[in-house]
Amino acid sequence: MAKKGILLVNLGTPDSPSTADVRKYLNEFLMDPRVIDVNPLLRTFLVQGLIVPFRAPKSAKLYQQIWSDETGSPLLHYSKLQHKALQDRLGNEYQVELAMRYQSPSIGSALQRLKDALVSDITVIPLFPQYASASTGSVHDKVMELVKGWQTIPDISFINSFHDDELMIETFANNGLKYQPETYDHVLFSFHGLPQRQIKKCDHTHNYCLQVDGCCDTLNDTNKFCYSAQSYDTARLIAEKMGLPKEKYTVCFQSRLGNDPWVQPYTSQIVAKLANEGKKRLLVFCPAFVADCLETVYEVTEEYGGEFRALGGEHVQLVESLNDSPMFIDALEKMARG
Repeated sequence: MAKKGILLVNLGTPDSPSTADVRKYLNEFLMDPRVIDVNPLLRTFLVQGLIVPFRAPKSAKLYQQIWSDETGSPLLHYSKLQHKALQDRLGNEYQVELAMRYQSPSIGSALQRLKDALVSDITVIPLFPQYASASTGSVHDKVMELVKGWQTIPDISFINSFHDDELMIETFANNGLKYQPETYDHVLFSFHGLPQRQIKKCDHTHNYCLQVDGCCDTLNDTNKFCYSAQSYDTARLIAEKMGLPKEKYTVCFQSRLGNDPWVQPYTSQIVAKLANEGKKRLLVFCPAFVADCLETVYEVTEEYGGEFRALGGEHVQLVESLNDSPMFIDALEKMARG
């Protein structure tokens, strides 16, 4: 019998921490029209004329701090472990391929391997728990762009999101419980940020998102594809699993780029607020990431940790991501088998 194809896709990482490779990565990433969703001429000017020339050397220095001589980029390292563990779990009836939306291994090469293997169908699993056009949507878009030229297209299904997956939630909760959250003054659920305009585009009614008080507090038919609403739901489920009361945690958003308004509150502002309130110890989850990466290992621990200590705080503890946790592999297996 023909094998079933599984395509795991994460965001991507430079091939090396050199400025040249970081520049190449940022160019591909930021030129994606779903990432910087403005006029193409303006996007080209912003990315190639302003952002990348200034950001690439700075980002390269940051990547150098988290890069391992043995395993390279943590995001790619853990993605490879997830790939291998899922293949081992599914066995010979499946062929699992790993791709990055940007850089290597490419989605095109992974799809070609599945095509050459004569798989009966393909399930695409973007490794982003919460749906966003700039991440999950971009993966779907790229896959469809590539397969539309095939003469025979197998059945292809896409995972839209898994923000409320019970096994994923339990893995994050278990990771957090290891740090004895009761010994911390406050818990942050820090998600990757998005421009507000992208959040609004997901509101097909055009009269709900950021116009109704508490629009992200609960999921409903109007906001079910909203990244922010899904993020709040993920945080609520993890907190409930851990027994955290609402007053003990805050949802916030990091990694803002540019001057346009992004989803709020910003993590940096919440960190400053908590420090000014006299909080000394913070426990931080990053549930938008299934693998530790620059945004978790460096941004939370070093940047926000440094800001917190400068304002009188004492310690910021990052809760590790899902990485190669067996329970998360259980979640991926469940998605793969449908």
